[in-house]
Order: sequence, then structure tokens, then C-alpha cells
Amino acid sequence: MNMKEIKEVAAERGVVPGKLKKAELVRAIQRAENNPECFAIGVLEQCVEYDCLWRGDCC
Repeated sequence: MNMKEIKEVAAERGVVPGKLKKAELVRAIQRAENNPECFAIGVLEQCVEYDCLWRGDCC
């Protein structure tokens, strides 16, 4: 997902992107959704959230 798309998701969730980098912004969205802030922290191999919106970009 590109930054424009991520910022649209952020706006829908009431998250102000400011100057956040991609990973920081995705984690802020995860936090706003009361989900674990796990995007791009190196746990993809253990992740069982197969329907996660961010899974395709996660590493």
C-alpha cells in the first residue's frame, strides 16, 4: 500500500499522519484500532493475523 492509501485509511480512523513515516503511521492506525502495534517489527513469521490489512507490506 502506498502512502497516499495509508493516509486515506488514517483519515478514516481519525489518525493525523503529520510527518510520520510509513511504519510509524501504520502503527498509529493499529493503535487507534486497539490492535497490536506490530507492523514491520520483525514478527511476520509468527503472525497469525492472516486478514490483516497491512500483512502484504509487513516485514
